[in-house]
Amino acid sequence: MATTVFFLLVLIAAMGLAIWRAPIWVWALGVAIATFIWQTPLAHGPGYEPSSTFLRVLAWLPAILLAALSIPALRRSLLVEPAFRAVKKILPKVSDTEQQALDAGTVGFDAELFSGTPDWAKLRSVPPIILTPEEQAFLDGPTEELCRLINDWQIRHAEREIPEAVWAFAKKHGFLGMLISKEHGGLGFTAQAQSLILGKIASRSPDVVTIVMVPNSLGPGELIEKYGTDEQKHYYLPRLARGEEVPCFSLTGPTSGSDAATMRDIGTVTKGMHNGQEVLGIRLSWDKRYITLGPKATLVGLAFRLFDPDKLLAKGEDIGITVALIPANHPGVNIGRRHLPSGAAFPNGPNWGENVFIPMEYIIGGEKMLGQGWRMLMECLAAGRAISLPSSATAGAKSMLRVSTAYGRIRKQFGLPVSRMEGIEEPLARMVETAYVNEAGRAVTAAMVSRGEKPSVISALMKYQTTERLRKSVDDAMDIHGGRAICDGPTNYLQSAYLMVPVGITVEGANILTRTLITFAQGALRAHPYLYKEVQAVQNPDSEKGFEQFEDAFLNHLSFSLSNMAGSFFHNITLGFFGAVPENARGTEKIYRQLWRQSRNFALVSDLTVAVLGGGLKTKQKITGRLADALSELYLLSCVMKRFEDDGKPVADRPIVALCACNSLYRFELALRGAVDNFPNTFVRGLMRVLVFPFGRHYYPASDRVGSKAVRLACEPGEVRDRLTRHIYISNDVNDPTGILEVTLKKVIASEEAEKKLDRAIRAGTIRRYHGIDWFGDAVAKGVLTEAEAAQLREVESLVARVIAVDHFDPIELKPNYMTPGHNAQAATAQPASAPRAGQAAAE
Repeated sequence: MATTVFFLLVLIAAMGLAIWRAPIWVWALGVAIATFIWQTPLAHGPGYEPSSTFLRVLAWLPAILLAALSIPALRRSLLVEPAFRAVKKILPKVSDTEQQALDAGTVGFDAELFSGTPDWAKLRSVPPIILTPEEQAFLDGPTEELCRLINDWQIRHAEREIPEAVWAFAKKHGFLGMLISKEHGGLGFTAQAQSLILGKIASRSPDVVTIVMVPNSLGPGELIEKYGTDEQKHYYLPRLARGEEVPCFSLTGPTSGSDAATMRDIGTVTKGMHNGQEVLGIRLSWDKRYITLGPKATLVGLAFRLFDPDKLLAKGEDIGITVALIPANHPGVNIGRRHLPSGAAFPNGPNWGENVFIPMEYIIGGEKMLGQGWRMLMECLAAGRAISLPSSATAGAKSMLRVSTAYGRIRKQFGLPVSRMEGIEEPLARMVETAYVNEAGRAVTAAMVSRGEKPSVISALMKYQTTERLRKSVDDAMDIHGGRAICDGPTNYLQSAYLMVPVGITVEGANILTRTLITFAQGALRAHPYLYKEVQAVQNPDSEKGFEQFEDAFLNHLSFSLSNMAGSFFHNITLGFFGAVPENARGTEKIYRQLWRQSRNFALVSDLTVAVLGGGLKTKQKITGRLADALSELYLLSCVMKRFEDDGKPVADRPIVALCACNSLYRFELALRGAVDNFPNTFVRGLMRVLVFPFGRHYYPASDRVGSKAVRLACEPGEVRDRLTRHIYISNDVNDPTGILEVTLKKVIASEEAEKKLDRAIRAGTIRRYHGIDWFGDAVAKGVLTEAEAAQLREVESLVARVIAVDHFDPIELKPNYMTPGHNAQAATAQPASAPRAGQAAAE
């Protein structure tokens, strides 16, 4: 018994020293004390017989070794120098493009999650959604007007083009220059404002938001604003802001998709003629495709690899990736025909050129920025990827929820609204969660960018997570609507989202690539507290200085790893009870404790993964993909907690927060368990299982009861429904495909009591409800309904018939050559399915 108690106390002491990250000399002292006590009866109880002298001396070796390692000179020769040589030998060299990508972004709250001890104060310091009066007025004014101007069916079917009226309105009101500073004629809006504006437009039309998104994302406007010469800024930015120039940016080519750094597009420094004079410039040959706005562009941003074989610039032969801005009408520039991505109407197409000479003044930033193109692109992408697609995907998820809950509440089958059927509640609960989580992540991330951060890791996970979650929400919306969703036409409000989801998943780094190669691999280097410092140290050309840097980072890394092991095991065997909770977190303490606990687990698994796999990490993409998922769940759940607090902790939202938290922790555990169970090193796999899952599985999905509560809240008009779907375009026009849903929903709920009276009479056989019978008139005649109630139900029946109706066409309109040049586009308008008025007899 005494021996068991002794070992238990030693284990607790060792865990305490590890979590505290005690220096080596303290470990040496602790081990010496434990060894001394072990060799006394105190540790064994009555009947203790001392071991042999040899074993007693041998037991002191750990304490002696630790004491030796506490001496700097011995520690360097015995531990640090061998580690330095080993790491330097096995670590692959970071390429210039990889280095620029790593240096491009900033590290924020993602570093807190990688540390295993997140500082909740840093999360809370991120501002809530704040707009200036000017930004709010723009969101409520021109943005609403633009949404009302949009006819989605006309754009994506009748014309397959963005109407000139929409282009003109967007240009007139400065939509194309939101990113450009006021100094240069733009609106100078914050990232938060841009995100909300883009989201509102996206909720109306994915095509129209694209033509607004691209000029305000990675492209010529942002590149010139940040890196352009004064002349370029003064000339181009006002023209871009006013829409006098339409930009595109050409990066992707046939052989360089996700791996854009391998582009074959080439420029050679040479002399040539420009405006009648011989000048120093670049002769270009390129072939690009998938270029959004390309067919409409007047300015072509172009990324290419620059060489100087004649050393005219005295910067070496391979100068590197460079970015130029070329007028679309420049001699030799070929703007190709249009691609048709998922049948979308936004302009997208190829461009190319062969032996095209451009002057140096076309280089963004001038000669000093030659070869700096990849860094420029990565710096802009680190911030831009956090805004454009997450805003659109979030708005899409909210729109899918808004229309699906309304339709589910209106549409009846088997005598009740389909939203109250458990089979429909299940996908609706997923949609509620997606809308809440996506908005939480969007708001926090946009606020980070607004205050100057460039969160490259967070922007990557936000891009792939929000678009993937939108894909599922769109699928759920289609399932709930059934035949109403698959029959396209002017009144179909789901098809545009259904068609455009694959585009968002593919662009700005395909989700497969972003998930498996970028999010965790880049995050492990940039957000890990010591790993990147070690990499920089071993690759430092000054070996002596590099060794000094390595020693500090390596020793801290060791204590960090021990702390993670002990901390992870401790918080798992105590079920997270001692996890850190921020101030004023009453009611959400359990969630914060579990977040803290799982951050410890994530830090441990990610640290061991990087340490063991090293340079082979890139080839273990299933593991890195799962760890990216785990990191995403931690970040998004943290954002959920912040959103709940920023909203004032509304009591009505608690079931939704519980839904999000339960499912997020469950998915986190699945992702982490998958990474651990498939880890290639047997010993490390076993160690992680013991430390991270000492009691096995812990989390489960949210209960059906919690999901049901969340769905009921989302289906009823009121503050919860409005909070879930805030900042999207909402119409109350009965002639609008979504507006009629809003009007009908309110009237259906208002007429519930009258509907119940009628239903009881029908079940009793008093009233018969079949075509050809005026059942409302019969109900009034038999005293079941009053005249007012009958009129109310007649109106509701008529509105419901319109809501569930589907479009139909003259067969000739569906032929491929029907829409020929000069044909009247308005003639291609489908007719909604006709339905007899409620209670109207067929004879009438």
